[in-house]
Amino acid sequence: MKKLKKIFVLTVLFIIQINHSFNIYVKAATEAPSETELFAKSAVLLDGDSGRVLYNKDGNTPMPMASTTKIMTLIVVLENAKLSDTVTVSKNAARQPKVHLGMRENQQFKLEDLCYSLMLESHNDSAVALAEHVGGSVEKFAAMMNEKARDIGCTNTYYITPNGLDATVKVGGKEKSHSTTATELAKIMRYCIMISPCKEKFLEITRTPSHSFSDISGKGSYSCNNHNAFLQMMTGALSGKTGFTGKAGYCYVGALEREGKTFIVALLACGWPNNKTYKWKDTKKLMEYGIENYDYREVFETKEDFEAIQIPGSCMVEQGKENLWKEGKIKPYMKKDSMKLLLHSEEQMKITYNIRQNLKPPIKENDIIGTAEYWLNNEKIKVYNIYSGNEIAVIDFKLCVKQIINEILL
Repeated sequence: MKKLKKIFVLTVLFIIQINHSFNIYVKAATEAPSETELFAKSAVLLDGDSGRVLYNKDGNTPMPMASTTKIMTLIVVLENAKLSDTVTVSKNAARQPKVHLGMRENQQFKLEDLCYSLMLESHNDSAVALAEHVGGSVEKFAAMMNEKARDIGCTNTYYITPNGLDATVKVGGKEKSHSTTATELAKIMRYCIMISPCKEKFLEITRTPSHSFSDISGKGSYSCNNHNAFLQMMTGALSGKTGFTGKAGYCYVGALEREGKTFIVALLACGWPNNKTYKWKDTKKLMEYGIENYDYREVFETKEDFEAIQIPGSCMVEQGKENLWKEGKIKPYMKKDSMKLLLHSEEQMKITYNIRQNLKPPIKENDIIGTAEYWLNNEKIKVYNIYSGNEIAVIDFKLCVKQIINEILL
């Protein structure tokens, strides 16, 4: 009897444990990571297709970005120079601190080779050499970077250096730091891999495992290896860039594509030595959350039951072959379309229909008479037009004469 009782108790405890483990798994699969579950002080998960933020942990606070800066450096270089250009090393570039290629003043390199040095090994001297070649100076190149950030829609990003070393300057009497936000860092990566006319070359460079080259004279020999470990961590990894300074801590921005879905993760201040692996844990956690919980859904709905709108005043409407002189009515309609969005299983689209008030003739068929607004989480996603399904003319002297003539001729 005691043995049976012991077996019963153990069985109950086993079932409880299984149930507890299942609940933990379900929570992990369906709920966003809590802020305490992530090491990064600032973290964002972005939908690469729409640019919508899917997860945000203090993602709008400006922070130092370290060498994640170099994704902007590379895209500005690619968009404003030729890969075959010859880059001559200045004294300023040659004296940049480690991590560096070890270039010498007046040494010359092919621009494309320095792009690999920039992204695979994160060489600070290559960043400055490229910046000076494209912009004429580091300061002018930083201005190009800031202009590109504004074009992308990043208003809380400020570049001072092309390599991401901590820096501050005074602008208009105010001190500004080299910084960005996790949200804007993710948006910049989205631009680099999905929008820029140089996106294919950006992806090619940042995904290359290794690259060997020599300087123009053929005397120097160099080899670069890709240090973005995320490329081997998850199926579908597209691109990424690590970064570290004493002020910024470990930083990372990376992208992944799987099952037709593209996710971008940006992390700032994700630990300090000796916590180098924190960024990989946070990146995998956010990517897995996105993959498990977000799917594309068709959200376009065309309203079929619009009520006919009474148009006040004297007007003429056509009914069959007869012209009727009376108050007019418009039957609104929406043109069929398609809009697929990456949505969480619990997200629902809200649609509001707005018809213009005090519509008056003349109204032509297919005139825009209102809008349908699509809202998601209090954010307006898209606006569609609502059209007039028929024509309504004003009864005026000209129309009366025309109608009389038509009646006489008939």
